[in-house]
Amino acid sequence: MNNGKICVSICAETADEIIANIKRAEQFADVIEVRFDCLRSDQIENFKFQISNFKFEKPLLATYRAREQGGNREISLDERRAFWKDLGDSFWVADLEEDVIGDVANYLKKIVSFHDFDATPHDLSQLYERLVATGADIIKLAVKADDITDTIAVWNLLNRSKADGKDFIPVAMGQAGKWTRILGLAHGACVTYAALDAGKETADGQLTAKDLIETYRVKELDKNTRVFGVIGDPVSGSLSPYMHNSEFAAMGVNAVFMHFLVKDLDAFVRRMVKPATREVELNFCGFSVTMPHKQAIIQHLDAIDPTAAKIGAVNTIKIDDGKLTGYNTDAHGFITPLKARFGDLRDARVAIFGAGGASRACVYALQKEGADVTVFARDPQKVKVFADEFGIQHEHLTTDNRQLTTDVIVDATPLGMKGPLEDETLFTADELSRVKFVYDLVTSATDTPIVRAAKSAGIPAIGGLEMLIAQGVKQFEIWTGKKARLHKMREILLARMKG
Repeated sequence: MNNGKICVSICAETADEIIANIKRAEQFADVIEVRFDCLRSDQIENFKFQISNFKFEKPLLATYRAREQGGNREISLDERRAFWKDLGDSFWVADLEEDVIGDVANYLKKIVSFHDFDATPHDLSQLYERLVATGADIIKLAVKADDITDTIAVWNLLNRSKADGKDFIPVAMGQAGKWTRILGLAHGACVTYAALDAGKETADGQLTAKDLIETYRVKELDKNTRVFGVIGDPVSGSLSPYMHNSEFAAMGVNAVFMHFLVKDLDAFVRRMVKPATREVELNFCGFSVTMPHKQAIIQHLDAIDPTAAKIGAVNTIKIDDGKLTGYNTDAHGFITPLKARFGDLRDARVAIFGAGGASRACVYALQKEGADVTVFARDPQKVKVFADEFGIQHEHLTTDNRQLTTDVIVDATPLGMKGPLEDETLFTADELSRVKFVYDLVTSATDTPIVRAAKSAGIPAIGGLEMLIAQGVKQFEIWTGKKARLHKMREILLARMKG
C-alpha cells in the first residue's frame, strides 16, 4: 500500500460534458484534472460558473496549456495569465508552467510542469533544479521515451526529490514509459495520471484509471512488490498483464506484471537488470520474453533450463538473488491444446510455417511426440539452417506449395496479427482441402483469416489463445511456485479481448 493519488484527466469541449465526466471519474479518482484547454473558449466562463454551484466528492485540479506545451488549442501568454489570475477558489491545485506560476493566487496549491513530447532532454537535472527554484509545491517532469532505458534519468530524480523534501511526479510518456505510471506511486511519486476512457487519453502512454486500479492495483503496490513484465518490441498487444495480474491478486501475491518496450536488449539488461551495472532498483523478479529477443536473451543468462537450451529460445526468465535463469514454456503451451484437440501426434505429418523463436518451441514439442515435421519459410538459407539444427525436412515457401497434403498446419508467422497484416493469410479454404487440422499461433479475439478459411472448409482449427494461456500457467508456476487457475485466465482474457 502507498499514499499516492490517481488523478483522472478530463478533456471535453463543453461545460456540461466536463461536469458529467467529473461525476463519472469520482468512482476511480483521488483527484480530477480539468483540462480547460479542451473547452471551447465560449464554455470556460460557463463551466467556472456552473462548478460554483456543485459540491464534488473529489478535489479538482486545473490545467490550461497552450498547444506548444501539450494543450489542445492555441492560447496566448496573455490569455493564460488572465485565466490563472481569475481562476477562483473551486480548485485544490493548479498544474501550470514556469512562465505563469506568478499569476496564480497563493491560496492554490501549485504543480509546476515541464513537458518534452519529442525526447528525453540531456539536462534533466538542471531542469529539475529550475522547477524547484519556482517554489511550487509539486514538481512534474514529463518527457518522451522511445526505449525503456530512456526512462532511467527521469525516474531516478524520484530519489533526489525525496532528499530535497519535494513532492515529485516523474512521467515517461509513450509505450516505453508506461511502467513509470504504474510503479510511480509505489516508489514515492505523489500522483499518477490516468484517462477516464480508453481512446480519451490526454497524453501518450496514459492508461485508464480502471486499468490502473483493477488490473495493476497501483494503490496497493510498494517497494517490496515483485515486478514482472513482458519484454519485446512491440509489446503493446500482449495480453499477459491481464491474466498474470488477476492471479497475483487472487492468490495474495505482492507482485505486478506489465509491458516493457525493449528495443536495445543489451542496454536494458546492463542498465536496468544486472546487479553490478543497473542504474535503477525496481525489484525485477522475472520476465516473459517475446520477439525479437527470444534467442538474443540467452547470452545474458546465468543459467538455462535444459528444455530451453535444446530449443535454443527462451520465453521466460526467473530472477533469484540477481541471477537470471531462462526457461521455455512455449513448447508446453503449444503442445497441450494441440494434443487435447487433435489427439495422438505420433507419425502425424505436421507442416510449420515460419522459422522464428516460436517455431523452435513447436518443433521441439512435436518431435518429442513423434510427429513428422517439415518447416516452411520464405528465406531459403534461414529455413535450411533451422531444419538442419533440428534434423527435420524443410521447404522454401513459394506459390507452388500452397496446397499441401498433411495432417496439421501450424502457422507461426505474423500473418493475421492485429495491424497491417491482420487481413492476410497463408492459405485459402480451397488450399486447405487436404489438411486435417489448422493451428494459428496468433492470439486474437476473433478468428484470424487462416482459422476462418479452415472452418469454411470444414476443418477443425484453433488460434493462439489456448497456447498463450497454457504457457502462462507454466510461467506463473515458475515464478511463484503456485498453480494458476487456467479457466480463470481464459475467462479474463476472453472478456478483455471482446472489450
